[in-house]
Amino acid sequence: MLIWFVAVYLLITVGVGFYASTRVKNSKDFAAGGRSMSFPLVAAMVFATWFGSEAVLGIPATFIEEGFAGIIEDPFGSFGCLMLVGLVFARPLYRMNLLTIGDFFKKRFGPNVELITSLVIIGSYLGWVAAQLTALGVVFNVLSDGSITTTEGMLIGTGIVLLYTLFGGMWSVALTDFMQMIIIVAGLLYLTWLIGDMAGGPQVVISHAASEGRFAFMHGFEPRDIVAFLGAAVTMMFGSIPQQDVYARVMSAKTENIAARASMAGACFYLGFCMLPIFLTYAASMIDPAMVQKWLAEDAQMILPHLIMERTPLFAQVMFFGALLSAIMSTASGTLLAPSVTFTENVLKRFLPDMNDRQFLLAMRLSVLGMTVATSLFALYSDASIYEMVGNAYKVTLVAAVVPLFAGLFWKRATTQGALVAIGFGLASWVFLEMNYQETDFWPPQLAGLLFSVLGMLLGSLLPQLSRPRGESADAMMAPAGH
Repeated sequence: MLIWFVAVYLLITVGVGFYASTRVKNSKDFAAGGRSMSFPLVAAMVFATWFGSEAVLGIPATFIEEGFAGIIEDPFGSFGCLMLVGLVFARPLYRMNLLTIGDFFKKRFGPNVELITSLVIIGSYLGWVAAQLTALGVVFNVLSDGSITTTEGMLIGTGIVLLYTLFGGMWSVALTDFMQMIIIVAGLLYLTWLIGDMAGGPQVVISHAASEGRFAFMHGFEPRDIVAFLGAAVTMMFGSIPQQDVYARVMSAKTENIAARASMAGACFYLGFCMLPIFLTYAASMIDPAMVQKWLAEDAQMILPHLIMERTPLFAQVMFFGALLSAIMSTASGTLLAPSVTFTENVLKRFLPDMNDRQFLLAMRLSVLGMTVATSLFALYSDASIYEMVGNAYKVTLVAAVVPLFAGLFWKRATTQGALVAIGFGLASWVFLEMNYQETDFWPPQLAGLLFSVLGMLLGSLLPQLSRPRGESADAMMAPAGH
């Protein structure tokens, strides 16, 4: 019975996606919704794109083992990222009226920096999208009681997301995200009320978690603990800022105020609603400790789905899997579109500069298809958990794209040479340290990579310039941003 409810829901989602495709008249509509979206749509997109499988399955699984100290990166780092985007970045970037974040690097630092940062950004999506596709497989496997394998489930779910993203682009993402956000919110609020009651009430669950020390943000106060905390916090907080999905939400808004406010509203929604699956999973450990112990030993991500399947009525199951599928599909569609648009605009256009708008739109759709195939293969052959896949995705942009973006926007003396040295220093130091990393090491590799990237930007910009700066000056670039 449950699987039929889910099938109907998936059909409705595809229908909404196809309806959205009627609004796509050109490549700007496909990539950025024609810069015409209202506050509720943009805020819903910000929330629903970020609220993915890791929010429902990954974060609670990590919390139950490590407490808040284990989930600094996400949701707290993600909340910090979206607030920073709203407060600092949305307005200046919106005024520049560019299609992708790669276009910023091209205008500011020239085509070489554009190509390298775009490839880095595209590569960072592999892990994030793969995490969503893996989660789709897990959901279909649980729903069918094992008769659909995880791999088959992954392929079914991927096919559905591909279908509506391919035709409707950003409009499909926006309208399906809005619908999916309503289902996520309603489903999680209902389940929190139901399962909170089963565990003896919210107060009992929260005080139990507090007495177990789950609300401590750090494992200790040694210098190494503080550095590890900073490393986890900046990975998502800064590493997610130079991402096309974040930029696309900003660019799809009708005005710069909507862009900024929707980003901050999405951040608050995201942090608030991430607490509900954490509450549900912790309540599960009080309702059925034996089941929780069993899954902690095997796969902690399965605790919540099994509690729902074994302990709640059909309506609660429909609400939970509706919310979970909504979370995963909204994230998967947004994260498939973003790297595909970046690839077409900032990589392919270099080699095919004379494409007209129709050819450009076709190229974007083919890129969505190619990205789907690549991430599916990555998901099939990766053995990282959902939470690890998502966290690792941002390390590469943290060390290679964050400093050029910050300096390009806010430091007038940043040069093309500085950007190239920053990328080189950041990537080289991070890769070297990551390959030789031991649990006992003092510096997290991504934090060291970020610091080396800052050093590279300073040295490269302030030392004599070996090549002519390729982009516009900071003043010319900042003029549209109101500086």
